[in-house]
Amino acid sequence: MVTDRLPLFPLSTALFPGLVLPLNVFEERYRALVRDLLAQPEDGARRFGVVAIRNGQEVSPTGQEGRDTGPLAGLGDDPLDALYGYGCVADTAGIAEREDGGYELVATGIVRFKLLSVDATGEYLTGEVEEMPDVAGSGANALAPEVVRHFRTYQKRLAGARELTLAGQEFPDDPTVLSYLVAAAVVAATPAKQLLLEAADSATRLTAELRLLRQESAVMEKLPSLPAVDLTQHPICAN
Repeated sequence: MVTDRLPLFPLSTALFPGLVLPLNVFEERYRALVRDLLAQPEDGARRFGVVAIRNGQEVSPTGQEGRDTGPLAGLGDDPLDALYGYGCVADTAGIAEREDGGYELVATGIVRFKLLSVDATGEYLTGEVEEMPDVAGSGANALAPEVVRHFRTYQKRLAGARELTLAGQEFPDDPTVLSYLVAAAVVAATPAKQLLLEAADSATRLTAELRLLRQESAVMEKLPSLPAVDLTQHPICAN
């Protein structure tokens, strides 16, 4: 297995390989992280680790003495308890500095990782991570069409009156890519998303998604129409 040490960017949601993540960076600890990314060669990989928060806050709290700016702000004393044990390597696609000194950053998920340890001695958290290669698993190709069928139904119920705009939408043939696309697009709480990220293989993830899509579609049959979700974009995360 490949191990590496990466800057960590804890967020309130999970990032999946192949998905785009826009970030609004304003806290000093993450400004420092971005400055260090910018200091790396332009033709090299400017990567960091995105890991979802299990116990804590994405934005550092403000107390009587002002905002806590330390690397563990909002996360308590034990980062391994505050963070989920699996995350996703993010590759920076573009960084723009704002007049206020913050940054607008766009990154793309590359590969899952297992979080082995966390170092909180610097300006921001860093982690020793072990990359988790994708495995299709038994029956992934057979599961994919069923997931697509149920996901189309799910989309239509989300879109309501706009369902006709989804009729010609194409989905990837690769079951692993499909599993990540559906995992990112389904409207679910962070613990449910995290379980999909941590799935042992694509077949396991697709099976879990089938179950989730059936449950959610059954619930939505009894609810008013909701806005459709974008398949490739995460909401802009403000740290």
